[in-house]
Amino acid sequence: MFVIPFPVIDPVLVEIGPLAIRWYALAYIAGIVLGWRLARYLVRLTPVVSTTEQIDDFVTWVTLGIILGGRLGYVLFYRPGYYLENPLEAFAVWQGGMAFHGGMLGVIIATWIFCRINKLPLLAFGDRVVAVVPIGIFFGRIANFINGELWGRVAPDVPWAMVFPGAGPDPRHPSQLYQTGMEGLALFALLMLLMSRPSIRARPGFIAGAFLFGYGCARIIGEFFRQPDAHLGFLFAGATMGQLLSLPMLAAGAWLMARARPVA
Repeated sequence: MFVIPFPVIDPVLVEIGPLAIRWYALAYIAGIVLGWRLARYLVRLTPVVSTTEQIDDFVTWVTLGIILGGRLGYVLFYRPGYYLENPLEAFAVWQGGMAFHGGMLGVIIATWIFCRINKLPLLAFGDRVVAVVPIGIFFGRIANFINGELWGRVAPDVPWAMVFPGAGPDPRHPSQLYQTGMEGLALFALLMLLMSRPSIRARPGFIAGAFLFGYGCARIIGEFFRQPDAHLGFLFAGATMGQLLSLPMLAAGAWLMARARPVA
């Protein structure tokens, strides 16, 4: 049986003494920097929701929201028992372990506080923020693939299946790449299409709702190909943790889009 060999790439790009620059860290940096640059353009579109200087200030807030929320989400959603027994390891972010849904909640809280302090329209500002999020997701999923982690389920009959290091001898779906395409490229294209329409931009909260609903759909579909976390397995009705956490996103996204009305 033909199996595509996994392209083994060292997770560490450069190592100088104790300093190691990892692809995963570069993925976060690339996502934040490129998202920041695009957001500077988006906030200037009519209706104008903030200044570019305020977006510059917001970068620090969103970075903290991603890191703190992502780590806390992983601790609470995926391994609460382990970290309850080893609480100090919850701070060891260099050991890996970040959850998208936790990072999303962290960004939502950071955005809410930032908008309150700066007296900015929360939903309109949030529309511009979420429109650039798929950029970070794209690079993050590529980094997952390079690290050979979060691999897919066994797929012996799929011609592009791969044998991942540490996942046993069976060929598996390269589910990280599926998620790269759905959560990163496709979702970004959808949000940019919506953002290009003045009538949609004039309905605060619609694009934020489209992001939540779109990501929820993409994540639920992607989880059908991704191997569940070994310490969790399948949960209620055979669903994975990622699918269960995405259900509230679908509901919140649909509600935001339904209630979005043009601003007079």
